[in-house]
Amino acid sequence: MKEVHFVVQGKGGVGKSFCASILGQYLQENCSEALHCFDTDPVNATFSAITALNPKVVNIMTQHNTIDTRNFDDMIEKLVALDGIGLIDNGAATFVPLMAYLAEADLIQILIDSGVRVVMHVPMNGGQALNDCVKGLAQTLKTTKADVVVWLNDFKGEVQDGGKDFLKFKVYEANKARIMGVVHIPNRAPDTFGKDIYDMTTNNLTFAEALNNHDLFKLAARSRLTRVRNEVFAQLAKLPIGNQTQDAN
Repeated sequence: MKEVHFVVQGKGGVGKSFCASILGQYLQENCSEALHCFDTDPVNATFSAITALNPKVVNIMTQHNTIDTRNFDDMIEKLVALDGIGLIDNGAATFVPLMAYLAEADLIQILIDSGVRVVMHVPMNGGQALNDCVKGLAQTLKTTKADVVVWLNDFKGEVQDGGKDFLKFKVYEANKARIMGVVHIPNRAPDTFGKDIYDMTTNNLTFAEALNNHDLFKLAARSRLTRVRNEVFAQLAKLPIGNQTQDAN
């Protein structure tokens, strides 16, 4: 593969699969290479339910809550052998053992040495989840040698600490050379934008499918979803990923 994207976060319930879905839709619509999606979340089948992205379920956990090295190594082989771009949505339940195995086997470096560019995407929430999200980001930066994209999802509160924006966080300032971009998903009115996104995600639809479903989404709802889609896609278009990658590796 040309490029592989991992979506990871040790804190659950931060919209990780939502971010993975948006990223997958963007890559599918804007890159000429084939997109190969994988869902390794053993608890929630959210990402694999989005049939338009055709995700393959990979069980990477054993009954003892350790990484099933055979299944995970088989997926790594596919990431190297297949043409196109890979996208892996990893569950919060597998985050700690995954980070440990990535470090132990030096798998990110193996992918890089095989000519595969690796990008780690780390969603973050504000509010009570913030501290755990910061720890998840710090662990990802410490464990891997890959470039990192941070997703600021304000659904549960703005990602701020004592009035400081994320760009002033210690974890950002200490690692900004590794953080290739920040994608911001602002919180919106729950009765309109929030309801539209809820209806889209609970029906396992992509933006394109929702915009073509005139029974479920009326004109105003489709307009709001288009706005959300365009704003996030515009941010992704500024990142060196997919067809925008220059001299990867």
